[in-house]
Amino acid sequence: MTEMKGTHCGFVALVGAPNAGKSTLLNALVGSKVSIVSPKVQTTRSLVRGIAIKDKSQIIFIDTPGIFAPKRRLDRAMVTAALTGAADADLAALLVDAKKGLDDETRAIVSKLKELPQPKILILNKIDLVKRDALLALTKEANDLVPFERTFMISATKNDGVADLLDYFAEHLPKGPWHYPEDEITDIPLRQMAAEITREKLYLRLHEELPYQSTVETDSWKELRDRSVRIEQTIFVERESQRKIVLGEGGQMIKSISIEARKDIEKAIEQKVHLFLHVKVREGWENDPERYRAQNLEFPKE
Repeated sequence: MTEMKGTHCGFVALVGAPNAGKSTLLNALVGSKVSIVSPKVQTTRSLVRGIAIKDKSQIIFIDTPGIFAPKRRLDRAMVTAALTGAADADLAALLVDAKKGLDDETRAIVSKLKELPQPKILILNKIDLVKRDALLALTKEANDLVPFERTFMISATKNDGVADLLDYFAEHLPKGPWHYPEDEITDIPLRQMAAEITREKLYLRLHEELPYQSTVETDSWKELRDRSVRIEQTIFVERESQRKIVLGEGGQMIKSISIEARKDIEKAIEQKVHLFLHVKVREGWENDPERYRAQNLEFPKE
């Protein structure tokens, strides 16, 4: 807790359909990488909190999993986490891919947002890909469905409009002391962040070949005498054929993933890293409650 006079602090939930750009926006708002990004839908699984400071306001952003029609147990857990994050926040921000518009998934989210009592804002993302007339029509269409306090038009990848969005959040949070130290940008444990970074590199390298159910866990984290860190992680897949894909011919694929993940982990923790990756087959892990707890998800009952 940080004690200062006249401070504001609160939670902002970023909600939207898969691939609307929530993780990219979160990283832009915080000014650092706290959430992984990949073209694969449903990349974000659990609630990721990123922390930004603007003047005397501490804004705690909740990057929620994309809300979609759940088909499996893991899907249901992710959607539950997203809706819970939105319900518990001080502000709910709906992020819409302006190029896709109000598709069926986004309309379903809008109907759920209607039930939330807190103020809601609309963020149209990827505006660099859409003509202005279409943006204005989309703004009217969305506001006809639910009364949004404000509408923002941004491009998260180009950082266009992000500063104005941050100003708005800072001005509309409740008064109160800060929840986190000034230099903290996320509350994600380092072990989990390192695993998420490796999962991102896995998806970026094997976007089409690997199902999104694949996961990464940090098995050990050892601080060495020279202040470097030895990290061992296991990539879990569902079938032996997937394990071979991750390893690649002569181990070249797993080596590339390891190099890319190590570089980002070093940036995140500001220490030299020795990263060792293993690949194992774990069939039916979606039905194991322990695996959900490891990802901060509630294990849904059938």
